[in-house]
Amino acid sequence: MKIKNIIITFVSAIAILFSTSVVSLAKVVGDKIILGAAISLTGKYSSNGVHTQNGYNMAVDRINDMGGIKVGGKTYKFDIIYYDDESNPKRAAQLAERLISQDGVEFMLGPYSSGLTKAIAPVTEKYGVPMVEANGASRSLFTKGYKYLFAVLAPANLYLDVAIETAVELNGGKGVRIAQAFEQDAFSQDVRLGILDAAERTGSKIIIDDKLPKELNDMAATLAKVKAVKPDVLVVSGHTKGALTAIRQIAEMKVDVPMLAMTHCDAAKLSKQHGKNSQYALCASQWHKTLTYKDDFFKDGMTYAADFEKLFGYDPPYQSAESSAALLVFKDAFERANSFDQKKVRDALADTNMQTFYGNIKFAEGGQNVDKPMVLFQVMCDDAGKCENKVVAPLKWASAELIHPIPKWSER
Repeated sequence: MKIKNIIITFVSAIAILFSTSVVSLAKVVGDKIILGAAISLTGKYSSNGVHTQNGYNMAVDRINDMGGIKVGGKTYKFDIIYYDDESNPKRAAQLAERLISQDGVEFMLGPYSSGLTKAIAPVTEKYGVPMVEANGASRSLFTKGYKYLFAVLAPANLYLDVAIETAVELNGGKGVRIAQAFEQDAFSQDVRLGILDAAERTGSKIIIDDKLPKELNDMAATLAKVKAVKPDVLVVSGHTKGALTAIRQIAEMKVDVPMLAMTHCDAAKLSKQHGKNSQYALCASQWHKTLTYKDDFFKDGMTYAADFEKLFGYDPPYQSAESSAALLVFKDAFERANSFDQKKVRDALADTNMQTFYGNIKFAEGGQNVDKPMVLFQVMCDDAGKCENKVVAPLKWASAELIHPIPKWSER
């Protein structure tokens, strides 16, 4: 890649802190607009942290190559200072303080995960620093009255309610019996609340409501209950590791359930890890490459995916796509504000109404994107074991027919 971001580890940051020769960075250096980002390059969220960074970097490269950002009759390019938050909320908040108060950053990109975004948001709000974030979906982020937080993704409570709605529709409009297991983090707990709302709305019943263990490495106890009570739907939310654990143990224990719906299974690359054992899983996604949204920078999802794979060697998960979209939003806001004044940029962000390859983006008063639905894709494999993710819901965007119920293991 052409981009040369400023990547600073925690150790080197400490060295810089005590250096007497440091020239503090600012919001604009020459023709560079300096953005700050604390993301998870190590720790339990590191895989999705890398997806986030790759999405940011690809968009910076593309915007810079296509004419940059025009403000006040001059042309600027984006650059990013990165710190590794080590998947630790306390460290993330410390690094946000560092970026703003010492590095002089006045515009921020978000971290990975709702928990880390929750740690950083009070810091950016305190300093009046606009933050466009792409990976914090917890609905509680949008009820705090923050004025400087803007999220391009749909809120967490909407992630899997489409699965319950679909199951009920397939059941002739009658309520279904739901088993669920969730990580004890802010994001997954908001997904859970969305399922509870959907169950009440559709007349469905929660028959298993379990917590995933902290290390996300064993859900055998939940799956034993599923085998015993035979729910209509099993819902799991535990980020990448939780999705991989679920598929592995469902296959090992030969758990039959008519519908399996999960978060983060595209980032987990289920079929690469578990082959045909991942078949039929329904995956909540903010984005899929087959969707037909368009923009001038990445054209459409299929073009974005092909370009991304050339750069990074893998098919982009939605975490990368939404991260790229965050840079498009910042570019648009800077140019409409025609200023680097934080208040003017904040106001321009609040007035955003645009379409990107990732989807439509329009912010509600709380900062959440209210103009883009979630989608469900299903893992589908051929006889040779080659698997693809195909959008099956909502029906408006479906590119394939949902396979339901999931065939029993004895019939596969």
